[in-house]
Amino acid sequence: MLYIGCHLSSTKGYLHMGEEALSIGANTFQYFSRNPRGGSVKPFDAGDAAALSALIAERGFATPLTHAPYTLNPCAAAPQTLEFARRALREDLERLEHFPGAMYNLHPGSHVGQGVEAGVARIAESLNEAMFDGMGTTVLLETMAGKGSEVGGRFEELRAILDRVERPERIGVCLDTCHVFDADYDIVNDLDGVLEMFDRIIGLGRLRAIHLNDSKNPPGSRKDRHEKIGEGQIGLDALARVVNHPALRDLPFYLETPNELEGYRREIELLHGLRSA
Repeated sequence: MLYIGCHLSSTKGYLHMGEEALSIGANTFQYFSRNPRGGSVKPFDAGDAAALSALIAERGFATPLTHAPYTLNPCAAAPQTLEFARRALREDLERLEHFPGAMYNLHPGSHVGQGVEAGVARIAESLNEAMFDGMGTTVLLETMAGKGSEVGGRFEELRAILDRVERPERIGVCLDTCHVFDADYDIVNDLDGVLEMFDRIIGLGRLRAIHLNDSKNPPGSRKDRHEKIGEGQIGLDALARVVNHPALRDLPFYLETPNELEGYRREIELLHGLRSA
């Protein structure tokens, strides 16, 4: 089965997102844990969370993916920014204990001039402070495009973070097709080679989710600008190979393309049609 969904707004609550996903033919979805451009978070509604969990079980959804806000930088140089990141990480992970087997996606961060090595060390420190014994959520580090001082544009940087995390059973990776393409991994002409490299450096066993996006920019641009499926530089044929690849096809796919709900519905229908038996 192809498990595929899109990014939905959480402003109307957990159950509403599940119902909205069903309305466009999705069987999973992604949402921000809090204001993506700020730090505010709504009061937690345990009843709403339980209603979503019941719907997920009833309809056979893949695990929804919770996305950390863009303002969360776990390797920030400024003490106030770093303190917010660590506090928000812990708060988000504690909330997610209401959802068995939850996944939490995180941009590793930007070292803002400290250097990659210092950034890697600080990210791991932040994760080790925020994660806790007995937690049921898996934190996913996202592959990045490598723009500016981003950490995570190379597989080796993600592996360096993984090696420093004290709870390895609760850490994994989310591969973003736009990001890796923009970071100059040739998923168009050599998807097998890219995945073999990923396996050698990180391990395919760590790969838990896919952000399925086309790219507005050519390979190696390091720009991180998503495009609708089949309308960008990656193209429909290459993305069809991603959703059908033996190493990827059983993972959940989350669309982050520049769309409204109707556009996501069309993309989900399109990708189901491209899925081989």
